[in-house]
Amino acid sequence: MKFLDTEMAPLGMGCWPIGGKMYSGEQSLGYTRSDDDMSIRTIRAALDGGITLFDTAAAYGAGHSERLLAKALKDKPDALIVTKIGVGIDEASRQLSFDPFSSDLVSPAVDGCLSRLERDRIDLVLLHVNDMPIAEADAVFDELDRMKDAGKLRAYGWSTDYSKSASAMASRENFAAVEYVMNVFFDAPRMQKVVQDEGLLSLIRSPLAMGLLTGKYDQNSVMASDDVRASRENWMEYYRDGKPNPDFIGKLDAIRDLLTSDGRTLVQGALGWLWGQSETYVPIPGARTEEQIEGITGALSFGALPVEVTEEIDTLIDRRSFEPDRPR
Repeated sequence: MKFLDTEMAPLGMGCWPIGGKMYSGEQSLGYTRSDDDMSIRTIRAALDGGITLFDTAAAYGAGHSERLLAKALKDKPDALIVTKIGVGIDEASRQLSFDPFSSDLVSPAVDGCLSRLERDRIDLVLLHVNDMPIAEADAVFDELDRMKDAGKLRAYGWSTDYSKSASAMASRENFAAVEYVMNVFFDAPRMQKVVQDEGLLSLIRSPLAMGLLTGKYDQNSVMASDDVRASRENWMEYYRDGKPNPDFIGKLDAIRDLLTSDGRTLVQGALGWLWGQSETYVPIPGARTEEQIEGITGALSFGALPVEVTEEIDTLIDRRSFEPDRPR
């Protein structure tokens, strides 16, 4: 498939896990056990496996993820980088701030990303405020239009789970993509309709349900206390009190054999389910190790799950698709 006139596989690498530590006050919002040398090897293994799109954010590790990408992709100018703005960062303390983001903050935010990424231009900049009111977002995107005219970015979009927000911006000339949560547990029907009707690039967040769809965790697993999955954020639904949510463990058990059809791993089956909805969707699973990314890129050789398998999965999962849009 093509994006921004560049051929790419329908798969990216999510770079939240490699960012390492980051906090909002005392609350950890990062993943544990990141290692910079390992992260760089993982990025290069992603390239070897066919991935050319890397999804990061100023917030990931309070700038650290962007700096690692700069180091790993220094000799890969054709690799596509997606980053996000809208969250305040302090690199020294690894603190994030969620103060209101406004149009006057766009230019310094983009310049900060350019500096950390060591690039002259960013391929895609996403607004990283899930529930920003549409009128305020319009002003932010007006400023991003000016950034594009200045040659600092190629296109922009929104990391949001609100389909009405995406629909409201879809007619903007430079609005090219929406990043939203979707996985075999949650099929985002309203957002799917918007991106398909409007011809927007779909970047799929949490395609593996924050690791739950890897099969590594069961009802006895406990996340490290400084892992974001142990947080009490109100959008954290796959884990409760630092443990896998038993509702989702039950759903996974019901479809495990179907996801692993034809020799797939659970990861490859979960990605194959997404491609079964549309082969143009671009899941961006996070990865921290070479082993993880090699398993992820292995999904490309399998492709979409067969239609009959997808249909059987759909009969076994109650996705509560009638629920209103909300941050996830």
